[in-house]
Amino acid sequence: MKRFGSLRGNKKPKDQNGSTQRRQSEPHGLFASSVSSSPSTPTQVTKPHPFPLESYKQEPERLENRIYASSSPPDTGQRFCLAFQSPVRPPLASPTHHVPLRNAALAAAPGPAEAGMLEKLEFQEEAEDSESGVYMRFMRSHKCYDIVPTSSKLVVFDTTLQVKKAFFALVANGVRAAPLWESKKQSFVGMLTITDFINILHRYYKSPMVQIYELEEHKIETWRELYLQETFKPLVNISPDASLFDAVYSLIKNKIHRLPVIDPISGNALYILTHKRILKFLQLFMSDMPKPAFMKQNLDELGIGTYHNIAFIHPDTPIIKALNIFVERRISALPVVDESGKVVDIYSKFDVINLAAEKTYNNLDITVTQALQHRSQYFEGVVKCNKLETLETIVDRIVRAEVHRLVVVNEADSIVGIISLSDILQALILTPAGAKQKETEAE
Repeated sequence: MKRFGSLRGNKKPKDQNGSTQRRQSEPHGLFASSVSSSPSTPTQVTKPHPFPLESYKQEPERLENRIYASSSPPDTGQRFCLAFQSPVRPPLASPTHHVPLRNAALAAAPGPAEAGMLEKLEFQEEAEDSESGVYMRFMRSHKCYDIVPTSSKLVVFDTTLQVKKAFFALVANGVRAAPLWESKKQSFVGMLTITDFINILHRYYKSPMVQIYELEEHKIETWRELYLQETFKPLVNISPDASLFDAVYSLIKNKIHRLPVIDPISGNALYILTHKRILKFLQLFMSDMPKPAFMKQNLDELGIGTYHNIAFIHPDTPIIKALNIFVERRISALPVVDESGKVVDIYSKFDVINLAAEKTYNNLDITVTQALQHRSQYFEGVVKCNKLETLETIVDRIVRAEVHRLVVVNEADSIVGIISLSDILQALILTPAGAKQKETEAE
C-alpha cells in the first residue's frame, strides 16, 4: 500500500510575463519508487474563459474566504483556483467539420477533452445559448484541477496486497476507495472500492460456521482475475486539465461514483473526483450566476429521480439479503421501512465497511438493525424531501447534508422515490432540465 501526501503544490508568484508555475504532486511512502516523481510542468497564459468570469478574477480573495468558510470540516483549508494555468501541450489536429460561428469561442482553444466532446455532445443549440445552459457553460470553463484540494489523503494499493489487509486499510484511513497500482505494468489498473468488498461477501459467504477463505487469503490481483476474468477494461480516469463538464459526463456515462485524476505526464494519481465534490463546487458559485427557470420548478414537474420499483428492506432483514440486493439491483443504498411503510433508516454500501471495521463479516445472518448499531457517530441520517419541493431547495439540502441521495416521501412519510447526486448533475449539467421540459411539452 502506498500513500500520497500533499496532492498539489502551492502556486508560485507570477513572473514578469504574468504567467504562473505549479509543481505536480510527488509520491511519498513505501512504494514511492513505483511512481516517478513529477517534473515541473511548463505553463502558458490561459485564454479568457468562454463563460464570463471577469468579476471572479477581480476578487480572488473574496472567493477564497467564501470557499474556506463554506467548507465542511474534512475540506478545511482547500483552495479552488479559478484562473488555472494549463500545461503546454502539442496542438490538436484541426477538425474536418465546419464549426459554427456561435461556437467559435469554444473551438478556438480546445483542450484534449473538449476535442473529443464533439461525438458526445448532441445538445440543442438553444440550450447552449439560453439561460438553462448556464451551469453547463460554467462546468466547461473550469478544469478538474480547480476542484482538487491543496492537501488531501490519497491511499494507493499494490495489486499484490492481500484483499483483507486492503479493506482494513480503507477503514484505518477513513477512505472509501483506492487506486490500484500494478508494478509489472508500472501503471494504475483499477480501483478497489466498498463494492468489491460487497461482491466478495455476496459470492463466497456460506454461513457463520464457514470462514470466507477468499477474503482471508486472496490477493487483490487474484480477486481481479476471478471477478473480472476476461472483461478487464482500462481504468477510467481523467486529466487535471480536462473540464469539469467532461468529469461529470465520464462519471454518469460509465456509471461510476469515483473518477481518479491522473497526471498524464508523470502518471501520478492526484485526487479522486466524486459527484458530491463536483456538485458542492458548483453550488458555491450558483448565487453569482443567472438562475435558470427550471430551478424554481418542483420534482414532480421536472420528473427528476427514480419513482418506480424502488428497492427497500425492513429492520429485521438479514445483512446477507441486503448485500444480495446491492449486487443484483446495482444500487448504493436501501431505505429501511417499518411495518407501517414509514422510512425509519437507510442502509448504504458505506455502512457495509463497518463489517470489516468490526471484523464481523463472518456472520451476515444478523439483522440490519443489529448491524447499524455499530455505525459511526457521524451517520448522515435519512435526509428526505417531497415531490413538491423545488430543484433549488433539493440542491441546497443535499449539499448541506453532504449525503449522496434524498429519499422522496409523501405526507405519511412513506417512500415514493429516490433522487441521487447523479440525477441532479444529469439535470443541471448534461441535459439542462429547461430544454428537456420544452421537448416534452412539444411532444
